[in-house]
Amino acid sequence: MHQDTTADSPATARGAVAIIANRRGELLLHLRDDLPGIAWPDHWSVLGGGCDPGEDPAAAIVRELDEEAGLAVEDLTELFEIRDEHGSGQLITFFAASWDGDETALPLAEGVKLQFLAPEDLEIRTIPPFIRDGINRYLATRPA
Repeated sequence: MHQDTTADSPATARGAVAIIANRRGELLLHLRDDLPGIAWPDHWSVLGGGCDPGEDPAAAIVRELDEEAGLAVEDLTELFEIRDEHGSGQLITFFAASWDGDETALPLAEGVKLQFLAPEDLEIRTIPPFIRDGINRYLATRPA
């Protein structure tokens, strides 16, 4: 049975994530905590999280970037939506932005660490399937 990943209903749990690239084309990834009860423990992901009740994804990603890493970016662009079919079930809105700071200086409030990684280094990382799909879609649209 085909599931429409763009349909939304009042009961649909929503989230937002940001693919953040630096000028070298590396992507900012977040190693998640290895704790029971969280989605995708001990996986590399991009920053983001769930929308609060009544909050739209654009507001959620700005809030999540600030809460998780004290990060503010100027050029957030909405990309597409993907459902986390094998985890939280949320409909996730992907955003893209650029940032050229030192990720090790960010005040990480959740997770183990932040690290810029070259796209070719992502193959050996454990990444949730929907995040990997989103990163691959993003990379496919970038100029070579």
